[in-house]
Amino acid sequence: MARCETAAALARCCAISPPDATGRTRKGRTRRRAGGLALAAALSFVALALAGLVLAQERQGEGTLPRFEVDPFWPKPLPNHWLMGQAAGVAVDAQDHVWVVHRPRSLTEAERGAALVPPRSECCIPAPPVLEFDGAGILIRAWGGAGAGYDWPLNEHGIFVDPQGNVWIAGNDPKDGQVLKFTPDGKFLLQIGRQGVIGGDADTRHLNRPAAMAVDPETNELFVADGYGNHRVIVFDAETGAYKRHWGANGRPPGDPGVAPFGTPVHCVRISRDGLVYVCDRSHNRIQVFRRSGEFVAEFQVAPETRGSGSTWDVDFSPDAGQRHLYTADGENNHVWTLLREGGQILSVFGRSGRHAGQFHYVHNLAVDSHGNIYTTEVDTGERVQKFVSHGAVGPGRGRQ
Repeated sequence: MARCETAAALARCCAISPPDATGRTRKGRTRRRAGGLALAAALSFVALALAGLVLAQERQGEGTLPRFEVDPFWPKPLPNHWLMGQAAGVAVDAQDHVWVVHRPRSLTEAERGAALVPPRSECCIPAPPVLEFDGAGILIRAWGGAGAGYDWPLNEHGIFVDPQGNVWIAGNDPKDGQVLKFTPDGKFLLQIGRQGVIGGDADTRHLNRPAAMAVDPETNELFVADGYGNHRVIVFDAETGAYKRHWGANGRPPGDPGVAPFGTPVHCVRISRDGLVYVCDRSHNRIQVFRRSGEFVAEFQVAPETRGSGSTWDVDFSPDAGQRHLYTADGENNHVWTLLREGGQILSVFGRSGRHAGQFHYVHNLAVDSHGNIYTTEVDTGERVQKFVSHGAVGPGRGRQ
């Protein structure tokens, strides 16, 4: 007998079979048919009720969980024969402009053939490391690289645009121990830490291959995920660079034997509107949540059986008032997970390994605009930024922090 596991299947299972050739009287067959019709009617009622329940559940879910569709034509081609290398960070500013930091030095000679002396081909030339796009994917500004008064990272890693529009950059080369602050047009403002001077987990002035940073709009404090060499979150005054505090896993001092320490790397840090700090412990497949003070609040596991480079590479929030959803970039499984921010329940996932639009090769970072669209970047030979358009729950005009 066929199993009836859905409302539609249940309705199909309720179809009446014709009488068999057993020699039963017409009266018996008529009674059997009448009984079968009554049973069918009852089961059909149940089937319709179940179908209505499923439909009601689906309708109840409408407007609460967005769907995402890749825009294969975003961004527009870069000018000047420019080419993007490993894209190692993405941020969205208050105007919904999208900022990308990439690694020009990651391009192969074949990729940067026009920049060689003499040129080996007509194309291409490495683009400047910081790229600003408008919502349509048109390049607005490009800048970055070595300059006077600061140490540009040897391996760019992470970008953040603060509420004043200032652009923060980090780097994770073994010699990179600094984060940098610039105006939107690339004027240098502040450096915390130094290149070539590496600090340990107890050092309050130096970093060790920082991965990401975020500025709290309420306190104007800079939170740094530190990082590839250290195993902590460290906080500075975003205006002066003065040290404030730091902590490791579970809000304890880094290396505390009483808790499972952060692995390598501590790969992201994000601050929600309600003042919670979300930290990616990438190799341990977990997101830890803290208060601004460093007090431990919660831990979410994402694809906990993941090995290799881990599952929690970056996070950002949906732009609704309560930031209901938490999006997580997973560069090992090449997914973007949607979690319920309250409790960490996994709700949906999109993406898979591949080279086509909408697929990923080492998805490294993500950021969300005020319409709920998600932007992702890829490292290794992925070397691109993609836009995933939100359909459903989140409409325009909701704003972001």
